[in-house]
Formats: sequence, structure tokens, C-alpha cells
Amino acid sequence: DSMSVLHPRMHNTVDVGNPPSPPYESRYESIQIHYHGFAYLPHARGREITSPKFLLNGRQWELGIYPGGELHTRHTPRSSTYLAVRLRLCSVGRVTASFDVKILNKSGTTNRRMLSPVIPWDSDMVTEWSWSQVTRRSRILDESFGILDDDGTLAIVITTKEDTAAPFVPGNPLLKMVKNMFNDQSTADVCFDVCFPLDDDDDGTTKRAKSSTQFYAHRSILGGCAPMLAALLNVEDTGRMITAHISDVKPDIFRHLLSYVYGVSVPKEELKTRAKDIIDAADKYSIVNLKLEAEAVFLNSTKFTFDNAMDNLLYADAKNCALLKESVLDFFAENSTEAINKISFSDFPGSVVKDLMVAFDRSKKRILKDYGSDSEDDDEEDDGEDYSLMRVSELRRKLDAKGLDVDGPREAMIEALNNSDGLNHTSAEE
Repeated sequence: DSMSVLHPRMHNTVDVGNPPSPPYESRYESIQIHYHGFAYLPHARGREITSPKFLLNGRQWELGIYPGGELHTRHTPRSSTYLAVRLRLCSVGRVTASFDVKILNKSGTTNRRMLSPVIPWDSDMVTEWSWSQVTRRSRILDESFGILDDDGTLAIVITTKEDTAAPFVPGNPLLKMVKNMFNDQSTADVCFDVCFPLDDDDDGTTKRAKSSTQFYAHRSILGGCAPMLAALLNVEDTGRMITAHISDVKPDIFRHLLSYVYGVSVPKEELKTRAKDIIDAADKYSIVNLKLEAEAVFLNSTKFTFDNAMDNLLYADAKNCALLKESVLDFFAENSTEAINKISFSDFPGSVVKDLMVAFDRSKKRILKDYGSDSEDDDEEDDGEDYSLMRVSELRRKLDAKGLDVDGPREAMIEALNNSDGLNHTSAEE
């Protein structure tokens, strides 16, 4: 195991004299997390190393670090060399708390400190807080800075201050109401009859499932959140239940698909173990956000090797998983000599050659940066609005900010952004 979590320690105080009455109650609690063998942890951009869940003030949390930087961090020549840290609430419910996160030197003193504001954490809304570009990975690895201990372990201390007397204000009930409408037959006006075929018989005929599973939904919600599913029910509304038959998605996967439309999150473990099934279904019925979420989980849980890299590239190309495709091409670029000798490129898609050239260019710049100046104050110019070298996550962020479609191949995303910039420029001139 590459990390360990020590038991939490309550930080109590001893008062001499009468302390002033605090304006509100608060509880401090700390825990220390050790990332062992930090130098050998995967450090591809966007690869997260997640701690086991731990308890602080009765709630479960987990800490993730990105040794090579977060994917959604604005890409500059330096950002991919920075450690990023992300804290997640794993328990159901709400809590108001702030956090103090410290990276320790091997002597136990503080090397880097990160503070969060007082956050109204909510398992339905706000579940994460991150710190990008905490410190350079090369600085952590440099023995002269004395950050890693003699065994190469990175120590991070998390302290939380929970405001137990903070005013309680119930959240907007709409999301909860919509979630409760999922598969509610009493209010539904449409039904999906899902019957997935089983394996082929020996005689070549396809066996049918003996029974089907029904899922109930509402046209109004589907029309706004899942138009491709709504299109299956494009018949005149007679006031009776309308049924559509689904035979290309397994019932348990369709449940995740439809519940997501109603605002229900797919459990992380299900996303991890059924990622490709979820990507396939979400891609087929254009549930874009779920597809991208499953893609990110699949990427974080997959270690590329020379045996699986080409299969993952072909899959990413077929399903328009631009982030997965970019990561595989980065693997090729960073291991080009071995890839040439160990991988057959006879099936390499011609459509991704340009993306491969971009990956090689990024890899070259990263190598030059690693062997160049290591100054913290060495400011580099970024790529501005030149989209050609931007990371997929940065392109998606910009598309989302403009209200444009974030799905599709990288070239399509760049074209959409360029077209949008052209329209904005024309409007400004007028």
C-alpha cells in the first residue's frame, strides 16, 4: 500500500484563568496521511492518488494528491510539474467546516500550508475543495529541501475546524424532490421496458432475457436533460402511459443512466467497476456529463501498459473519449522508444495522428522544463487563447463557460471555440 492514515488526534487545550466565551462552538481535529514512495507514484497529469477514507469529527473524508498536476488546471509550461491536493467529503449529510492542510518537512515542521474558507459542505452539492499548484514536484524530490523523509514518504497533516453552532439553513428542496421522482410510477407518464439480450446460443441464435425491467420517468424531465431518451417516446400524448423498449443496455446500467438524469450520483465504486458499460450507454444516449465522469474515473483507475495502450486508444477513439485518448497518446509520447519496439501500430487510427504530434510537442516541452530552471519565480507565458496545444480538460472548461457542447473529439472542440471567438469578434465590431 502506497499510503497510510494515522489515527486522528483530538487537540485539547488547558486553560489558565477564565477564557473569554467563544462566539460559537468549534471543534478542532487533526490527522496525518503518509504517501509512501512518493517519487515512484504515478505522476502523469491528472493521475490521482487517493487515500483510504478517514474520520474527522465523525465524518468520512478522503484526500487525493496529483503528483503531476490536475487535469483541469490551466495548462502552462509549469502547471504540469506542480503537486495538486484535493479534499472530498464522503459521508452523506451537511457540515460547516474549514480546513488547514500542511505539507511537512521530514523534521515535522511545516513546508507548505493551504487554508480553506469556512465551507458549507453538502453531500448533494459541495463535496470537494482543491488546491492547485501547491509546490513543484521537483522541489519535493530535491533532498536539499528536506521534505521527504529518509524512506521517501510525503507527510500531509489535515486539521479541521467544525462550526457546530453555525446557523442551520435547509438547502433548496428542488434537487431532493427531483431525485425522489426517479422511477416513481405514481407520477410518471412514460415507461422504459429494458430487456437486454443474453449471449448467443451454440446454434448462433441470440437468447433473450426471460424477463424485462421497467423504469418509470417523466417527459418533462427527459426533454430537458436527456433528449435522446425523450425522442424514443416521440408519439402523441394520449394521457396514457407511453412505453419505449430498450434492448441495447443492461438494466442495471440503464438504472444508473436514468437515475443520473434525475440528479442521483452513481456510486464511485460502480463507476470504477462498470466504467466502460456506463460510457457505452451514456455515449449512445448522449448523457454527456455522466460519460465524462465515467471517463475520468476509468482514467484514474487504469494504469497504461504496452499491452493495453492500443486497445484503450481504439476504444477512446470509437467513443469520442477525448481525455482518455489524450492520456494514451501522452503515454506513447513519454515512452516512445519502448512503444516503437513493443507495440504494433498497424491499427493506429489516422484520425489521431495530429493529436499524437501535439502529445510529442508537450512531452518535449516538459522534458526541457525539467532540465531547465527550477526557480519558483520563473514566470512563463502560457498559450493564451491558442487552443492548438491546450489540454482537453481546459478546452472543455472553456466550452462549458461559453455554453457549448463539451463532448466530441479534440479537433471539434477547437473548431467550436474558434467559431465562437469569431462570432464574438464580429459582434464586437458591429
